[in-house]
Amino acid sequence: MTEETLTIREMCDAYQVTPRTLRFYEAKELLFPIREGQKRLFTKRDRARLKLILRGKRFGFSLEEIRQLLDLYNMGDAQLTQLSRTYDVAQERLHDMEEQRDELNKAIEELKEQMKWGEKMIVSLRQQKKAAE
Repeated sequence: MTEETLTIREMCDAYQVTPRTLRFYEAKELLFPIREGQKRLFTKRDRARLKLILRGKRFGFSLEEIRQLLDLYNMGDAQLTQLSRTYDVAQERLHDMEEQRDELNKAIEELKEQMKWGEKMIVSLRQQKKAAE
């Protein structure tokens, strides 16, 4: 390993991913390691891209969205286009996540109510069974 490049094993250790994940991202043209025979060497650029890929996945962005956003890096406008588009996509994703959270909270409350009802039914049925004995 040099300061400039990391091997696939070093990347896996540093970012808690599998070699298969790195090869998959390479096949999807998200990462571009230097190839030396069968050996892959990942540059600082690859490391920065992987951090963004992993963050994007954690936030629920699709790989295609991530790829498109990463491709905007070299627009020549000091990353204004990339940052603006990323912000727009993030706003949409945040809205979707908040809606999902609200729906999940509603479902949790409904389930709790059903469980309270079920608990009352169980108690009632047990009391009826005892009274019948």
